[in-house]
Amino acid sequence: MLPIRDFIPTRRLAVVTIGIIVLNVIVFLYELLAEASGSLDQTFYTMGMVPFEVTHSFGPAVALSFITAMFLHGGFMHIFGNMLYLWIFGNNVEDSMGRLRFLVFYLMTGIIASIAQVLTGPNSRIPTVGASGAIAGVLGAYIVLFPTARVQTLLFLGYFARAAQLPALVVLGFWFVLQLFNGLLAFGVAQMGGVAWFAHIGGFVSGLLLVRLFTLRRRPNHWDERYR
Repeated sequence: MLPIRDFIPTRRLAVVTIGIIVLNVIVFLYELLAEASGSLDQTFYTMGMVPFEVTHSFGPAVALSFITAMFLHGGFMHIFGNMLYLWIFGNNVEDSMGRLRFLVFYLMTGIIASIAQVLTGPNSRIPTVGASGAIAGVLGAYIVLFPTARVQTLLFLGYFARAAQLPALVVLGFWFVLQLFNGLLAFGVAQMGGVAWFAHIGGFVSGLLLVRLFTLRRRPNHWDERYR
């Protein structure tokens, strides 16, 4: 199940969402240069969030890694998937919160996501990188604000795919259940690396819980039955 777009217009340009995407792309280009020079692993350990360092040698540099890790990605598909979800769902959440509130919300849910990952693997020496946790927070906010919004989605049936319009509650609810299922399967082996499932879970849940503290209104004025 891969979302392609939603149908809710925004009242103003999503400057913060676009800015975050641009910054992620710039950092990814830097990663490609680092990989070419053989210093990519060092970049991940320097700018990524390493749970062992959080629990054993916490300091200003480690605290900063909670932010810098959000802008690193482990490959093209990693950044493509994250930026696709942010592009589809971030603009409407930003529109509901306002630019500054959305930026704070994005960073806060990303930090909470990293904390959730640390709690499930406090001795892991594998750097956690990616915007997935913060974007999961955005998805949690979106499902609260626009649960019945139609989302154009690709459904994969074996070798075939078809497009369908599904409620956001179904699309994002399925996404969360998938994260939860994989997280439970991975519990206890978090130190071995791979997908940071509990960062996704922590980010999504924090988005659900915090969204009302950041929204300027219960529902944007342009939201009506046409977009259900």
